[in-house]
Amino acid sequence: MQTGKKQLTKRILMSALGVIICGISVGMFKHVALGVDPFQALMSGLDAVIPIHFGTLYVIVNLVLLLFSLLLDRSKIGLATLINLFLLGYIAEFSQRCMESLFPNPSLPLRLIILVVAIVIMCLASAFYFTANLGVSTYDAVALIWSEKQKKIPFPVCRIIADLCCVAGGIVLCLAAGFNWSQVLGEVNIGTIITAFFMGPLIELFNVKIARPFLNQSAA
Repeated sequence: MQTGKKQLTKRILMSALGVIICGISVGMFKHVALGVDPFQALMSGLDAVIPIHFGTLYVIVNLVLLLFSLLLDRSKIGLATLINLFLLGYIAEFSQRCMESLFPNPSLPLRLIILVVAIVIMCLASAFYFTANLGVSTYDAVALIWSEKQKKIPFPVCRIIADLCCVAGGIVLCLAAGFNWSQVLGEVNIGTIITAFFMGPLIELFNVKIARPFLNQSAA
């Protein structure tokens, strides 16, 4: 019984910290301006055409995606979903302001280092809250539900396809809003391409090698 309580506590911490760290990594992506992750690329496009506060827009878009999860697989909704839904947009904004204070004019090598760190911690944090199994973000649920419904297509492939759709949508919306290509490349750049093709496989790697062993320690 004690072991069960210990594991539940660990799952709650993994879930909450995983989502919070994802929000921090989004702020890091935005600060270095080498491309945000695919979902944030789509959000940047929506932000460009819809004149409301980004944090509020993030909540609205995620509420729409939440309906998708409610209709197809309610098991993907939990603590992590709620934290992501109501706090991640604001955490990302706070993280970006902190990065601007710490590194007001980062050199290109420093920007690349921050980008790599942001990608790694985002994938690791995602693996932790996936493994905690207390809900996932409404966007993460799309690829997870798809891979479970279409059993022949593994999660990494579903994630790559979903990410590429978001990147394409973000580019189209930014251009429709009147962005020039230099502005678009501030949102969709090397960081976006790396995460679009490698985030799914990296999350799966961190799931197998780190997150699951960490959680199962309490059950051993």
